[in-house]
Amino acid sequence: MSVSHTGATVNLVNMERAGKAYGPVVLLGDVSLGVAAGERIGVVGRNGGGKTTLVSILAKVIEPDTGRVTHARDLRVGYLPQHDGGEGTVREMVLGGRAEHDWAGDPRAREVISALLPGAALDAAAAQLSGGERRRAALARLLVADPDLLVLDEPTNHLDIEAIDWLAGHLRARGAGLVAVTHDRWFLDAVCEQMWEVADAAVYKYEGGYSAYVLAKAQRARIAGAAEQRRRNLLRKELAWLRRGAPARTAKPKFRVEAANALIATEPAPRDSVELSRLATARLGRTVAGLRDVTVRAGGRTLLERVTWHLGPGERVGVVGANGSGKTTLLRLLDGTLPVGGGIRLTGTVERGKTVRIGHLSQELEELRPSLRVLEAAQEVRNHVRIGRRELSAGQLLQRFGFSGARQQVEVSSLSGGERRRLQLLRLLMDEPNVLLLDEPTNDLDVETLTELEDLLDGWPGSLVVVSHDRYFLERITDHVLALSGDGRLAFLGGGVDEYLSMLRPPQHTASRAGRSGAAVSGPAAPPRPGPAAPIGARSAARTREARKELQRLERRLDRLTTQEAELTASLAAHAADYEKLLDLGGQLRSVQAEKSELEERWLALAEEVHD
Repeated sequence: MSVSHTGATVNLVNMERAGKAYGPVVLLGDVSLGVAAGERIGVVGRNGGGKTTLVSILAKVIEPDTGRVTHARDLRVGYLPQHDGGEGTVREMVLGGRAEHDWAGDPRAREVISALLPGAALDAAAAQLSGGERRRAALARLLVADPDLLVLDEPTNHLDIEAIDWLAGHLRARGAGLVAVTHDRWFLDAVCEQMWEVADAAVYKYEGGYSAYVLAKAQRARIAGAAEQRRRNLLRKELAWLRRGAPARTAKPKFRVEAANALIATEPAPRDSVELSRLATARLGRTVAGLRDVTVRAGGRTLLERVTWHLGPGERVGVVGANGSGKTTLLRLLDGTLPVGGGIRLTGTVERGKTVRIGHLSQELEELRPSLRVLEAAQEVRNHVRIGRRELSAGQLLQRFGFSGARQQVEVSSLSGGERRRLQLLRLLMDEPNVLLLDEPTNDLDVETLTELEDLLDGWPGSLVVVSHDRYFLERITDHVLALSGDGRLAFLGGGVDEYLSMLRPPQHTASRAGRSGAAVSGPAAPPRPGPAAPIGARSAARTREARKELQRLERRLDRLTTQEAELTASLAAHAADYEKLLDLGGQLRSVQAEKSELEERWLALAEEVHD
């Protein structure tokens, strides 16, 4: 479809003064916004705050109560709801009536199907697919159809890290517009160029991905002197981790790095690892839990083979691996709930220390008495909880997990799935375990709740094992990563999730990483399992060198402009009583700021080209 007119970008979707309420609850009020061709937008906000309502209105799945939404002529919209259906066979669900030779000759269709449905039986009944398989099939259907605008509600739900990594690369390479609701912050950083925050029935816009969104909110809080000191501290603390702890985020513009460093100059590291290790050792002793020469076979498959591994006091471990590789089995071995017998055979020794108190957050929602009120359900475990050096009441902890004063008095039976998940996690922390086993803890949690959880775990003095597809959460909370490759091995990955993904890619994609490999904790060696190939752009080495030189020239010019901007700002303050001088200085400052903004945009475009 045509997306431009006389060189100007045209919006694919326009929302004008749209409002939507359900009963007395207003989710959107007088919202106006647009989505242009090629824009990639991430949507964040509290659960129940209106994110799904917003994207449903954008896609014209539901109508607003007030205002209107208009689509460009002949616009093709691909909408992915949170819950996937599907009738007929997988082939019919994904490919519709396309003939075999038609889709098989389409490189995009082949890539999508091989990446999202590897080894899938296309003639199987769609109704018999698991939740994860249905999600992949629903995504495949949209991507094969190649719409002009993708509207995705929680696209990473039920996907493993490998699939999320592929999806991010695929969406970056597409020319289609994108609006995605997701709590996956790594995905937001990797894919999105603009953020929308839905809060208080309004939509607030931020340029850049999740990291830029956090920086902008922190800067706004500092400038405005935000009243909520604790919320500001959370943002600053998270920003400190974004700058210090994530190797994948080092390719940032120098001018933004300096702004971030100025903001967090006095911020301590997110965790005091030495102090936490000391406290954990005092609570747990030297023996926590571990496996000695353990083999687990289930239904004819070997999940673990002669694995020896020990969890130390205060150790924070992330576990990754494909679905079905044995991650949940590992957690159930550690807490003693693996149902040995029948089709499951176990040999070897599982060790646990005498003082160990394990808290295990499983993927299944814990059964709660539906007649209890939320506060009663928390107080049923304990009235107060100590996390590190902080003591919180049940009500205070509920508040931090998104249950306001009024929401604490509703009955458990009226809670949504996401709220039940939050309450399940809260009750687990209230029980004050000294070893936490978390199986996909980020499922159904919004970004603000995840930030609160990370802040609580920063001060939690115990051992931690996390199974998660949420790459951001793993990098934020854990100190190192283990991988289950599906062949019985448990491997230590010094390079973290990046190394895990490099092991799954074909050799030509990992030639530069030949010196890096996962050190096996135990078990027989096996070659890396190949994964779907990601598209590689054809860019000459000469062009890359030229772009790098241009980046260096832009950085030097930006440095000079930043200095000029500071000098002019100081001069404005010094000549506050000289009206004519102020006019002259103000004009110079606006000119410098305009040039700086233009150069920053050029820098970002070149940086993206170099690092693609």
